[in-house]
Amino acid sequence: MFYRTKALAAVALALAPLATLASMGSAAAADLPVKVKAKPVADVPFFFVNDNRFTYSYQFTATDPGAFSVKPNGSLDGHTAKQVYSFTHFDVWAYGTNFINLDLLKSDHNDPASPCTNVGATIVGDSETCAGAAEFYGLIRSTFGWNQLFSTNQFTMGPLHNISFEVGADGETENSFLAPNKKDIVAGLQFAFDLPYKGYIDIAPLYYQEWNHNAFLAPGLVGSGCLTPTGACTGIADGNTRFDATWALEINYYMDLGFLPENMQYFAISGRAGFYGPKGGGAPIGTAIQASNATKTEINSEPIRLTFDMGKAIWGAKYSHEVDTWVAYRYWENKFGLDDSEKSQNPVCYTNGANNHSCTEKSVSAGVTVKF
Repeated sequence: MFYRTKALAAVALALAPLATLASMGSAAAADLPVKVKAKPVADVPFFFVNDNRFTYSYQFTATDPGAFSVKPNGSLDGHTAKQVYSFTHFDVWAYGTNFINLDLLKSDHNDPASPCTNVGATIVGDSETCAGAAEFYGLIRSTFGWNQLFSTNQFTMGPLHNISFEVGADGETENSFLAPNKKDIVAGLQFAFDLPYKGYIDIAPLYYQEWNHNAFLAPGLVGSGCLTPTGACTGIADGNTRFDATWALEINYYMDLGFLPENMQYFAISGRAGFYGPKGGGAPIGTAIQASNATKTEINSEPIRLTFDMGKAIWGAKYSHEVDTWVAYRYWENKFGLDDSEKSQNPVCYTNGANNHSCTEKSVSAGVTVKF
């Protein structure tokens, strides 16, 4: 392995003087005041970096498409507060990196769990008070660096740090009436660039393929407005959708605010953005669902997060980033690919011609992260 070979080469150079002494013969060795004994060479660890963190955060005005309530003044409120419990793992090994993120999200009552389809109501119109929905979301991204795979540094030039193959997958489920069961895979390249102050920006153009579930697309619930000769919607027997393959672009960045005075160097900025192309309606061949289920380009982003290094501020540089507090802004347009434009009048996003504000998310979030 590339890193291991370099490490062993360095050890060999360090031991070269001992080999020279041995070639001098027994007479010269006898003149030495002490006997030299070489220490065993420690093996290089499999993971050069192994970082694990737990985060609690709060999203003040998150959304879930189609989930809304009516305010006393008649306006529609599609916002829901969410508590988020997250586990994050990042490691670096000889040929690349692995990133895993697991989220458990708990909504308030404006995003109800099954059997409610909306606040205070079930699918048959009965009144019901349901708890807020609980959602699990997990993802993994792995890279394989070209510099490491080909034992070269040809893919490092100027600000370009490396080019890598990238693969990954996502999985999600939620106990709402919709009963989503998202699974997707991604594959492509990652271009890693250096930024000032120990920063970086990674840009990854990817292939994207998604499978999911939508209870509202089952026969009997699918609704009307299908583009078929009869105008009838057949629906999907089990509600399982298979979307068309499409493109994706994922971007991540991080940078310490190293230009601040030394006594204020506790801050960093980071962010991410994911762009996912239209992926069709998800209906298998031979079935018909509403034309409004056709998807548009989705933007899922956290453009800016400001992090305060509490560990360094309280306990010193030795404990840097052991405990972080942060505040961020989230922007998620056309959530899950649903068309939120006024022209579309998508019935998930619009109620009686008015936008219910559930298909685009604009939310401040804040949290605390602990390394362990």
